Amino acid sequence: MPLKSYGVLRGRAVAKRREQRTDSSPHFQIHLADDDGTDYRIAVNVLSQQAPSELLFVVDEDFRHPLLDQLPDASGWTPLRSAPGTASLDFIRGNLFDRADARLLPPDVDGPDNDLADVFDHYVDRAIGSATVDVVAFGERWGPEQGRRDKIFGFEPGNGVHDIHMNQGNSGRFAGDDGVWQDGGILFHFADEDRWVALFLAFQSQAWHTDDATGHTLAGAAPGTPGTPGTPGGGATPVDGTTPAPEPAPGTDGDGRVRIVGALVNPVGPAPEAETVTLLNATPTPIDLTGWQLADRQKHRGPLPAGVLPAGVAAAFGMPPGVQLGNSGGALTLLDERGLKVDGVAYTGDQARAEGWTLVF
Repeated sequence: MPLKSYGVLRGRAVAKRREQRTDSSPHFQIHLADDDGTDYRIAVNVLSQQAPSELLFVVDEDFRHPLLDQLPDASGWTPLRSAPGTASLDFIRGNLFDRADARLLPPDVDGPDNDLADVFDHYVDRAIGSATVDVVAFGERWGPEQGRRDKIFGFEPGNGVHDIHMNQGNSGRFAGDDGVWQDGGILFHFADEDRWVALFLAFQSQAWHTDDATGHTLAGAAPGTPGTPGTPGGGATPVDGTTPAPEPAPGTDGDGRVRIVGALVNPVGPAPEAETVTLLNATPTPIDLTGWQLADRQKHRGPLPAGVLPAGVAAAFGMPPGVQLGNSGGALTLLDERGLKVDGVAYTGDQARAEGWTLVF
C-alpha cells in the first residue's frame, strides 16, 4: 500500500549528523525547526539495504518546475494529496529531472567531496549558517512521539520525516511502500539568490516503469540504472568521486530514442491556440510512432499521428485533442505504443510567458 502519511516539511536547518557505513542503516540526519519552534528530524538514506547498495542521486543547482508555485509558504508539516497537478513528487510522471543525469556515490568515505554525505554537507552547512535558506523535504511523517526524545538530536517529542527517496518500483518486502505521486526529495530555497536547489535519490533496485495506479513494477520492467549523457547512450566524464551508471538497454526509459526538444506553449493569437511539440528521432533508424501518445501535466493523454519519424529528423506535431500546455507552467510526457515513458519535460510560467516563442528543452 502507499505511504500512510505523505507530505512536505518546510523549515530551517539547525544541526546535522553524518552516520557511517558501519552503522546498520546509515542516514544523513538533519535537525529542522519550523517558525512555531516545533522540532523535526529528516532521515535521509545514504545506503541501500538491498544490493547494489550505492544510491543514485541527482542534484539540480537551478531547479525550475511548476510544482514550486504550489509549495506551501508556511513552515512546518503539510500533508499532500498524491495526484498530478499538485506539489507531490513523482520521479517518473512529474518530469522532475532527466534520469540520465543520475550518478552513483558511496555513502561515506575518507576525503573531501567524494561521497553522498559530502553532497549533503555542502548544502546543509549553508542552510544551517543562513537564516534566509529554507529546507523543504518530501516524504513520510512519523510522530509526534509523546514522551519520547528523538534518538539523534534529543528534542522531545520525537518527530520527523523519512522515505526521502523514490517510493515506487520497489522489490521484495519494500514493494508494499509503492505508490504514485509520493516520491521523496529535498529542496533548498536560497531566498537571497531567488534560487532552488533540488536533490533526488533512488535505489538501484527500483524499476523505472511502474503501474499508473499502484506504483508497482510493470511486468517485464527489470530494475536498472540510467545511462549518463555524453557518450553513446550516456557517459560524460563524471565529477570526482562519482561513478557513471551503466547504460540502459535499447527500448528502456532513458535511452533517448525520441526526445522532446521543443514546444510552442504560447502561440500568437487568441484561444484556442495551435500548440505544437517538436520531437527528434536521435537513433540511426526510422521509428514508427503509431500508437505513441503525449500526456500533459494533468496526465490527459492523446495519440500522435500514425507514421514514421525518419532517423535523425526533428518534426513538429500539433497537440492531440484534450492535451494542453498551460501558459502558467506545465509538463509533457512522451509514451510509446506500450504506454511506457520515453521522454518527459517540464517548464515554468516564466518560461512560457513570451508569446510565439518555442521553448527549447
